[in-house]
Amino acid sequence: MSTDVPKAMNSPQEAAATDIKTHSETPIRKPSWVLISGLILLAISLAVLAYTYYQSKIKPLSGYGDDMAAIDEINSHDPRALSGGDLTHFMFGDISFETEAANLPWQLSKLFDDGDGVFERPFSEALESGFRSDADGLGPLFNQESCEGCHIADGRAAPPMEPGQPLEGLLFRVSIPGTDPHGGPKPHPVYGGQLADKSIPGHLPEVSVKIDHRDVVGYYADGTQYTLKAPVYSFPDQNYGPLGEDAMTSPRIAPFMIGMGLIDAITEASMLEYADPDDNNGDGISGKANRVWSIEFKKYMLGKYGWKAETPTLNHQGMDAAVNDMGVTNPLFPMENCTAHQAECKAARSGITDAPTELTVAQMDMVTTYLEFLAVPGRDYLDHPEVQRGEQLFNEIGCESCHRSTFVTGTEQRQKRLHNQTIHPYSDFLLHDMGPGLADHRPSFDADGYEWRTPPLWGIGMIEQVNGHTRLLHDGRARNLEEAILWHGGEAEAVKQRFKELAASDRESIIKFLKSL
Repeated sequence: MSTDVPKAMNSPQEAAATDIKTHSETPIRKPSWVLISGLILLAISLAVLAYTYYQSKIKPLSGYGDDMAAIDEINSHDPRALSGGDLTHFMFGDISFETEAANLPWQLSKLFDDGDGVFERPFSEALESGFRSDADGLGPLFNQESCEGCHIADGRAAPPMEPGQPLEGLLFRVSIPGTDPHGGPKPHPVYGGQLADKSIPGHLPEVSVKIDHRDVVGYYADGTQYTLKAPVYSFPDQNYGPLGEDAMTSPRIAPFMIGMGLIDAITEASMLEYADPDDNNGDGISGKANRVWSIEFKKYMLGKYGWKAETPTLNHQGMDAAVNDMGVTNPLFPMENCTAHQAECKAARSGITDAPTELTVAQMDMVTTYLEFLAVPGRDYLDHPEVQRGEQLFNEIGCESCHRSTFVTGTEQRQKRLHNQTIHPYSDFLLHDMGPGLADHRPSFDADGYEWRTPPLWGIGMIEQVNGHTRLLHDGRARNLEEAILWHGGEAEAVKQRFKELAASDRESIIKFLKSL
């Protein structure tokens, strides 16, 4: 007879050992080919995504595309010829002022082309409600219907050559004594800040313009006579009431557009290095900065653009022109350029439908990008003996005191391509007293009625090829480079006298040097 003895329970240690043994005998599964393939595809996808992001978002920030050979070709030229750094070009002729900077990434190149389209496209009067155009909302009061209408081929306008010829790029600022809340010109109560000589159908333009001339006779030291033509402006038709005896008007001609982005990239500190408002160094030159109100940043900034350095940024300059020259509202200037006394203007149909302004934020960015990357024509004839002689004389008689040859751009501008460029604009971008002969007697912020901003000279020799004329100065009164020099006065009076004392051949050498720029 057998007796069943109950089997003893395993101890905890034995149970654990058994569990380990059981698991150790379980076969280990290897990753399947499906999983491996999926991980490989994921890695490839992430790499493609990262590359695409780099190419589309990161690389364009440098401002350079894939054709670095184009940059090497530019840099192979004599550094003196690189007026705009590597935003210089050597395609001379009628495209000298409308050439895109070399080797932009495709994203910036597309924005440049889009901006060119907005710049060239004529605006029409506002369409009926429910319709939208990329270019409607002109006026009702305006000076020109497109940017290109004043800046033909991105170049320089000329005043009317014959009586009765319409104004194409010459306009008139207007104000009355006093200042606006920010210290700028006080707008005329009826005509605002700028006189419109054109209007859309159903509206009267603000004024008509008549230009007469008087002769200003002078003599070189060798006895040779010259005759300048001083313009005398009047406004026969004042369709919204008399301007009044206290109205101050200032003629302004449209300049060429090259190098605008590079100017924007010059730092305030660099420009102020040349400022000497009290003439502490005793050289007779007292360059002064114009501190102006920024609509964009709501603070006072250094004025860089305009004939009196009245606007501080490229965005501001372009949008100021849009509203005042064309009557096109935009993100910086959302109100029509109509005064309270112009009821029909204020009641006119607007070009706004699906955007808050007639020029959209996107279009504003396109135009600004376009202006940022308009390349500067390079110098030519560097080794020509007369050009070299002219450059020497240009410096010796004191022209370089205001027309500074070289700047290095800073690193604050939004486009990295514009950073750290060594450029040769031949300007200090400061205000100078140019004497009574050029005075408009209309102050603007810190600029008085005798002061004008030094215009850059780069590309000045190409105006005749691009625009078919050689008219210069703020209203185009000078018929050529020689007359532009002879109109100088005020701080530049001594320099002009030195020019007049030169032999005719030396004067011609200076002109040839200027044409080489």
